[in-house]
Amino acid sequence: LHAARAERPGPRYPPSVTFEALPVLRASDARAERFLSAIEAGVASHGAALLAVLNVTPDSFSDGGLYLEQAHAVAHARSLVAAGATLLDVGAESTRPGAPPVPHEEQLRRALPVVEALAAEVAITIDTTSAEVARACLAAGAVAVNDVSCAHDARLGEVAAEFGAGYILSHARPGQSAMATFGAWPEDAYADVLREVTDELREGRARLVRLGVREDAVLLDPGLGFTKSSLHSARLLAGVGELAKEGPVLIGSSRKSFLTLAAGPVPPAERLGASIAAALWAARHGARAVRVHDVTETAQALLTERFLARVGSDA
Repeated sequence: LHAARAERPGPRYPPSVTFEALPVLRASDARAERFLSAIEAGVASHGAALLAVLNVTPDSFSDGGLYLEQAHAVAHARSLVAAGATLLDVGAESTRPGAPPVPHEEQLRRALPVVEALAAEVAITIDTTSAEVARACLAAGAVAVNDVSCAHDARLGEVAAEFGAGYILSHARPGQSAMATFGAWPEDAYADVLREVTDELREGRARLVRLGVREDAVLLDPGLGFTKSSLHSARLLAGVGELAKEGPVLIGSSRKSFLTLAAGPVPPAERLGASIAAALWAARHGARAVRVHDVTETAQALLTERFLARVGSDA
């Protein structure tokens, strides 16, 4: 499997090329093309693209408050790219259970200067459910929207289509704001979590396509931790190979609480081993991208597994 991945062609354009520098493309296609090229660059180099997390929030579950200052955020982002990330996910509103909503004006105050500073250097996705935030960040150079609401607000899809952007479609059902804590979702909410999430992602993608988003630029994310119990999330990660038959998949398991089902009751900062294991599992079973906090360590693990697969096949 890894040898086959290594033979895939590289990106059509280097990930660092800005959309303004692609005159051969229609302007409406450039963002989606850069998004797809960044994914392919990561697959070619590591077996799965690394979408690095950059939260410019005071209250995210794992790294809240660390990168509120623009200079710190930009410096950290550049270190993530140097470590192997081909995409950067900028978020200005925490999606942890119980987090208060953040007005779009405040999200933009936090995120927009970072997007403006980095858009020429790396493909940026904007993690938001606000159409206003998505519009401003796409106009500033972001290439895709990361929507954790499963396209329930058509305005987000309309903005992505208007800018010819890519789209990360993350599964969640209405009611995420009612989650009391991590993994606190009724076990009987799904009769067959993999089948139902796959069906609902398929429906969400169809809504986006009807709005004008390119189908091949929609990345499917099962939404681990969003309106799911810990066991639901674990089952979805275990079944990523089935979901990958539906289309290109992103897995966001980094530091999440469901990992403690196997790793024990450790805090987010102590879930590195479990996070790497989850990323390796996802890549091995067909995920095109993994969303991670710890880029250096995850990149090393992916590269080592690819190396061992290659030398083993040569033996």
